[in-house]
Amino acid sequence: PSTPRTFDLHLVKATDVEPAGMEGQFLYSDEVQIGPETVMTTLYTAKKYAVPALEAHCVEFLTKHLRADNAFMLLTQARLFDEPQLASLCLDTIDKSTVDAISAEGFTDIDIDTLCAVLERDTLSIRESRLFGAVVRWAEAECQRQQLPVTFGNKQKVLGKALSLIRFPLMTIEEFAAGPAQSGILSDREVVNLFLHFTVNPKPRVEYIDRPRCCLRGKECCINRFQHVESRWGYSGTSDRIRFTVNRRISVVGFGLYGSIHGPTDYQVNIQIIEYEKKQTLGQNDTGFSCDGTANTFRVMFKEPIEILPNVCYTACATLKGPDSHYGTKGLKKVVHETPSASKTVFLFFSSPGNNNGTSIEDGQIPEIIFYI
Repeated sequence: PSTPRTFDLHLVKATDVEPAGMEGQFLYSDEVQIGPETVMTTLYTAKKYAVPALEAHCVEFLTKHLRADNAFMLLTQARLFDEPQLASLCLDTIDKSTVDAISAEGFTDIDIDTLCAVLERDTLSIRESRLFGAVVRWAEAECQRQQLPVTFGNKQKVLGKALSLIRFPLMTIEEFAAGPAQSGILSDREVVNLFLHFTVNPKPRVEYIDRPRCCLRGKECCINRFQHVESRWGYSGTSDRIRFTVNRRISVVGFGLYGSIHGPTDYQVNIQIIEYEKKQTLGQNDTGFSCDGTANTFRVMFKEPIEILPNVCYTACATLKGPDSHYGTKGLKKVVHETPSASKTVFLFFSSPGNNNGTSIEDGQIPEIIFYI
């Protein structure tokens, strides 16, 4: 719908503006109709002829009509017209509804710089394998725009730096094998290196980011269940496990783990969260971490946030491969986390039955749970 607004406009001959954007060829009217069909032309005119009130109204109109299916189109325009506030709102919408946004027609029309600006974000809410599929669609459209044959080599060429922003290590080996490994966009050497990254320890270095994309808002929180730290906790392939419940819905993004007592060391580790009653693994990551020989904890993150429901029992599990480490003592059965803006988050801990490498409520590994409320 169009909305008439009153503006104090200067008398300027607008010879390069289509009549749909402004009635007639002069900016002399004090009443301007802005609608979906005219808003971009009007914004261009307002920017060129320095009419800030009209410019602000155009941005307000676009903001009110911002949706997931037009977020990429409006982001391109916001960047073109140097409207950082509108661009930020577009990016927020893309973060919250990434799947819907990349499925819209406007996604394949964006320019390479806009594509890279989105791929750099840590806050997209989409599996990396699906994001890769969308990027391939964009590359095919870009080949056609540049009148290039849609070949593997040309798709790689038009993607350029954008390809390095895909976080292949966040995929499962099955997702990688079914998609990127067969896409022809990666070199044979890159495919082999990534397969080795998924399957062997120690993992070879790859040139792709492995930092999780976490669409969660708010501040990261962390609780520690131990009051003291001691030395010499050994590993022989058995998992350290501890059960826990929480009084509210949270999203767990990782654990804090103890490192070596022998100085700087690298560990290989598998971390998991298992729903205890259903014996269902909700999330896991085969990864590693480096420690510095101190009694500090070291962050080990999941590939995606794991939703934890109130009053449901879960098992936190870590299987470490490396030298003897520090460990926690004088553990707490109940840990309360408080923030000024939220009610209390209460963790209750329970020992895990069976062989758990000795970890219990009182002693052991997995001192910290890192989460968002």
